[in-house]
Amino acid sequence: MYRAEITQNTLYRGHRTVSSQNAVIFGCEGLRLSGAEKSFFGDAKPWGFILFARNLDTPNQIRTLCADLRECVGRDAPILIDQEGGRVQRLRAPQWREWLPPLDQMAAIANPADQRRAMALRYRMIAHELRDLGIDVNCAPMLDVPTPDAHDIIMNRCYGDNPDTVAEMGRAVSEGLLAGGVLPIIKHIPGHGRANLDSHHDLPHVDASADDLRNIDFKPFRHLSDLPMAMTAHIVYTAMDAQNCATLSPIMIDAIRNDMGFDGLLMSDDLSMKALSGTFAQRTAGAINAGCDVILHCNGQHGEMDQIMTEVPALSGKPLARANAALAMRHAPEPFDLAMAEESFSALL
Repeated sequence: MYRAEITQNTLYRGHRTVSSQNAVIFGCEGLRLSGAEKSFFGDAKPWGFILFARNLDTPNQIRTLCADLRECVGRDAPILIDQEGGRVQRLRAPQWREWLPPLDQMAAIANPADQRRAMALRYRMIAHELRDLGIDVNCAPMLDVPTPDAHDIIMNRCYGDNPDTVAEMGRAVSEGLLAGGVLPIIKHIPGHGRANLDSHHDLPHVDASADDLRNIDFKPFRHLSDLPMAMTAHIVYTAMDAQNCATLSPIMIDAIRNDMGFDGLLMSDDLSMKALSGTFAQRTAGAINAGCDVILHCNGQHGEMDQIMTEVPALSGKPLARANAALAMRHAPEPFDLAMAEESFSALL
């Protein structure tokens, strides 16, 4: 059972919490952990875990899986999910709510203040569902500012078509999640909105000027730089680094830290995406050396995870401090009346 009050200095399920945490977030293969997975995760000591549709069946099954994952590492490890609502949501009907895509929801509400309130309510309800299952991190808000030729992988997940609207709605999303005891992750830093390829399958190149990137794409991330975590984009921004995608670029990660002012925990997007090349050991070393604090690997494939572990460092120094600061923002949900929230949300729509 999920216990929000557990900290790194307390016992978790009868085991003493260990200080060894490695700079990686892993997925698992199915609805329950195999013996091999339990042994691997116990040795690998990932900082956290991420769940996908293949891991989700019933509420009790998910709660058990979350507890078992934490049992493997002997601490209250963060558990992530992509529950944006709309096209990208891992929890689906009939057991969980189906949500409109964000832009469709925004289009159904004329008043900007009501749009903001609806976004906050939407993610407060999402947080309520996640915490009930033992999931305490959501890969949202998405702060990408789309251009007209943006790929559909991004377009139908955005919050608006200008940086100010995206930042305002992103703030509402983060407020709803945090009020529900769920940590937000801003993505895809420094901005995926100009890419006309899907980085799950190809490596996008963006040729916008550095000034346009700073004034448009970076702006929402700059406004929300106080949030605890961010996820990189596997995109080449040719005006700033024509050789490396942001995940592997010291230049781009310097811009994230110093131009956008983000000093939270920076994780890579999924290393198994086809935008990246090379072995998984090479991808891992490249991302860590560029300045990512934590590696994300989602598919649960053991051979790939073995390669990653040859290059993953222990969390220490500034990355560990950032990880601890992120988890320090994780708290029990604020008082919440679900029926009243649903009524208010329906009225806004």
